[in-house]
Amino acid sequence: MNAHVPGAPPFIAVVPARLASTRLPDKPLADIGGKPMVVRVAERARLSGALQVVIATDSPRVVEVAREHGFEALLTRVDHPNGTDRLAEVATHFGWSDDTIVVNVQGDEPLIDPALVRNVAVHLAANPSCVIATAAHPIHDPVDVFNPNVVKVVLDSKSVALYFSRAPIPWSRDAWQKDWPDVAALGARPSVSANVLRHIGLYAYRTKFLRTYPTLSVALIEEAEALEQLRALWHGERITVLKTNDAPPGIDTPTDLARVRALFGASV
Repeated sequence: MNAHVPGAPPFIAVVPARLASTRLPDKPLADIGGKPMVVRVAERARLSGALQVVIATDSPRVVEVAREHGFEALLTRVDHPNGTDRLAEVATHFGWSDDTIVVNVQGDEPLIDPALVRNVAVHLAANPSCVIATAAHPIHDPVDVFNPNVVKVVLDSKSVALYFSRAPIPWSRDAWQKDWPDVAALGARPSVSANVLRHIGLYAYRTKFLRTYPTLSVALIEEAEALEQLRALWHGERITVLKTNDAPPGIDTPTDLARVRALFGASV
């Protein structure tokens, strides 16, 4: 157990770590400043003030590494289609109460700000009508708006998610329509409006919903976009979004790994 941060609701952090990766094999075990990536992420989660940090993985190798570095680890099923399903298994294993807040800290963000992890938990606790809280930050580079690997989110007036997409949303009709679909000259376009937000893959869940999620039918929009959070929206659940200026660098490719290794070396 970790020390609780005064003023923050009690919460648990789970770091899902799937060993298979098409673009970066054995990604959770990649070396970051002398320690495996998954351990670096768990260290950041521990600094958030979480009462408990668990690494959830489909690999005995990751379990062994986690425990060697003093972290609790759980070997989960290998057939989970996404991280939310893996967290649901973890919540059931530990028997956490329905109102327990569980934060999913992505296993490929070793530089994530611990305060952001904590603040997403705080944000969910402050929004009892929502079953999930997540985060987003403004996009400034117009190229990112059209990048399908950069997930965008549109919010309502209360910062509740209306939709997540890999497509450029909201569509800036006057700025972009005349050139669509030719986006080769994006660098010459006007600056991106402040309401274009990149979704940060950090989630806080109420445990009751975590247990419900695997029982919900897969949504057509979830399959089309390959975004698991769309299942919740499809079934009428609400996702509150914390807006921040923090943009943690994730790792999906060898180039990303080299960049984060350099950033990590400069930050510690």
